[in-house]
Amino acid sequence: MCQELGTAADAWGSAPRRIRSAAVDPIALEPADEVSITMLVDNVYDGLLTDAGPARRTPLPRSPKIPVALFEGGEVAGGLVAEHGFSALVRVRVGERRHTLLFDTGISPNGMADNIERLGIDVGDIEATVLSHGHFDHAGGLQGLARLRGRTGMPITVHPEVWNRRRIMLPGPIEWLLPALSRSALEHEGFTVIERRTPSLLLDGAVLITGEVDRTTEFEQGMRNHDAYRDGAWVPDPLVIDDQALVVHLRGRGLVVLTGCGHAGAINIARYACRLTGVDRLDALLGGFHLSGPAFEPVIEPTVAALTELAPSLLVPAHCTGWRAQHRLAAALPESFMPNSVGTTYTLNAA
Repeated sequence: MCQELGTAADAWGSAPRRIRSAAVDPIALEPADEVSITMLVDNVYDGLLTDAGPARRTPLPRSPKIPVALFEGGEVAGGLVAEHGFSALVRVRVGERRHTLLFDTGISPNGMADNIERLGIDVGDIEATVLSHGHFDHAGGLQGLARLRGRTGMPITVHPEVWNRRRIMLPGPIEWLLPALSRSALEHEGFTVIERRTPSLLLDGAVLITGEVDRTTEFEQGMRNHDAYRDGAWVPDPLVIDDQALVVHLRGRGLVVLTGCGHAGAINIARYACRLTGVDRLDALLGGFHLSGPAFEPVIEPTVAALTELAPSLLVPAHCTGWRAQHRLAAALPESFMPNSVGTTYTLNAA
């Protein structure tokens, strides 16, 4: 039993060395003139939301028509697909150079792919895919992406531990085995796998993938009921060490940080991005913060306090953040908070 091999505290104690100082040699992340993030998969689609600030929505009147024989005219506004997962299309402009990258792919083979088609996105523009971590609600849409693109050898950047077999021990105890991603299956579909543990620059140095995130806060301790199968046995894996984020430096404004689930902790991630780049301003934080459910609700208040201090201009808590945390963040940072919805594009420009 995993309890005989070690505890969650043992795993937490084996975390990467905690570094609080500035980076000795900051990563030279080239400042961007524009970044836009289109939410392809999230837990919510609200067809009545309207444009606000940097957010351009895809409400029902703007959504594509789909055939439905029971209506006169044979079609209705179809909206977009929401599912428990996350995926975002990131477009970055540096001067006249433009790049497009896919960050995560949602949970199902067709959810992200259907939304890509409904939004009229040309998958041929996507230069690379990045997985925030190996959980299936972020990697399930790779099959749909392969269907849309064909066997084109698209590079996919992952942490080496995305292939781990994992489980969640629910009360009872009930064992929930999580589907594990197959490297051979990905390569068979034409993806070129690139494994990185350390920070890496993509797309002419305009996008930073953090790699493993330093854990520096006392309150963000990952998933205590999460195990991984290593060396023939189940062992505690609360850190989900493969969790990584995407970072863009928006010229004159600061960092734009995109998370998948934020298993490393939203504050750990934001602070680590600043330390890596030497940029002390967080301009925007978007994605999943994993604050949903009783096990994570004690983390809400210190997270809110830390984000209030960081004071991002845009805050978009999505996916696994949870409604309690979203309500608190909306109350604490009303000028920054923006509710997410599938099909929303957030466009941010340099100062």
